[in-house]
Amino acid sequence: MDPQLSPHVADSVATVVIRHPAKRNAMTAAMWRALPPLLDTLAADPDVRALVLTGEGGTFCAGADISTLQGSPEEAQHLAVAAEEALAAFPKPTVAAVRGHCVGGGTQLAAACDLRLAEEGALFGVTPARLGIVYPASSTRRLVSLVGPATAKYLLFTAELIDAGRALRTGLVDEVLPEGELDKRTAELTRVLVSRSQLTQAAAKEFAAGRTDRDAHWAARARGSGDTAEGVAAFLERRQPRFTWTTSGSG
Repeated sequence: MDPQLSPHVADSVATVVIRHPAKRNAMTAAMWRALPPLLDTLAADPDVRALVLTGEGGTFCAGADISTLQGSPEEAQHLAVAAEEALAAFPKPTVAAVRGHCVGGGTQLAAACDLRLAEEGALFGVTPARLGIVYPASSTRRLVSLVGPATAKYLLFTAELIDAGRALRTGLVDEVLPEGELDKRTAELTRVLVSRSQLTQAAAKEFAAGRTDRDAHWAARARGSGDTAEGVAAFLERRQPRFTWTTSGSG
C-alpha cells in the first residue's frame, strides 16, 4: 500500500487514518502536503462535526519519514509545521486516538489536536535532538502549553520516550484506556462532541488558543445563532437539544 491519509465520514465524525505500515506510519512529504487541503475539505463539510486522527494498526505515527530529510530538512520541517497548523486551526473538535508509537512528527500532530486519548502501551517522544534539528518555535510553544516548560525541556533535550502513564500525568494526553478499549472510548467521546453546540466549541477553541480580538464577533454569532434559545428550551423540556449553528460557511 502506498503511504496515504485515508479519510471517511460516519455519524458526523470524520476519521483520518495515517497509513504507511512499512515505516510505522511515518509521514512522507506527500502526506504532509496532503493534510491541509484534506482538512479544508472536511471543515467545509456540514455533515462533519468532529474529527479523529489515528494511525493504521498498532502505531499512531513514528514521525517524519527520515528519507524525506535527506534533500532539504528545512523544506520537510516547513511541510510538517504547515500540516500541524492546519490541524490546530480546524474549526471543529479534533481528537487524536493513539496506539503504539507517537514520536516526532506524530507527537507534533497529536499535540495539534484538541484532545488526546491513548491506549496503554503507547509511547510518546519529541526527537529532533537525535538528528540535530531545531524544533520549530510554534511547535515548541504548543508543547509547552500542554505539558509545561519542565516536561517540554525534558522531552526536547533528551529525545527519550515516555509511556502513556507519564504522558497522562504531564497533560500530554487526556485519558489512557486499557488495551482494546480505545476505539470504544473514542466513539463515546465523539458522540458527546457532535451532540454539543458547535458555536460554543468554535468560540472556546479560539479563546483557548489565545485570541483576544473576537469577543464581539462571537457575541454577535451567539445572538443570531438560535443555539442559546434551543439549549435553554431543551433543558426546560427535559430533551436533547438540536443545535443548528455550524462553522461551515460562517466567519
